[in-house]
Amino acid sequence: MQDILQQLGQLLINAIPTALLFIVLVLAYQSLVQGPLTAALQKRRALTEGAMEDARKAIAEAESKAADYAARLREARAEAYKHREQRVKQWNAERDAALDAARKAAGEEVRQARADVDAQAGAARRTIQASAADLASQAIRAVLPAAAGGSR
Repeated sequence: MQDILQQLGQLLINAIPTALLFIVLVLAYQSLVQGPLTAALQKRRALTEGAMEDARKAIAEAESKAADYAARLREARAEAYKHREQRVKQWNAERDAALDAARKAAGEEVRQARADVDAQAGAARRTIQASAADLASQAIRAVLPAAAGGSR
């Protein structure tokens, strides 16, 4: 058993340089590779998160501007619709006024034409009544001598 212990002791003594070398390699890895790599990754993560935060802010600002533009567009459309309605009302009022003026003028022309026709009809009646007596006497003269047996 002593032999096994001696061999085990010898094995441990031979393992010490390997263990020391392993520890030195682990420490060297930590200080030369893992430390700078971790720092670079943290810096990269911070930059990425900062860029993402900036992107979120830019998106929020763009959405805000888009909403503002949409609101202004709605207001402009409403204003344009309001002006259009006012113009249509004005045009309708002008058309109605023109129609009323045309109706009044036409009515005045019709009234004047009726007055002229009535005046002409009255003059024609007076002429007929004035000449009716002459026509009646001519008709009587023409009929009575022939009825009395007179000569013609």
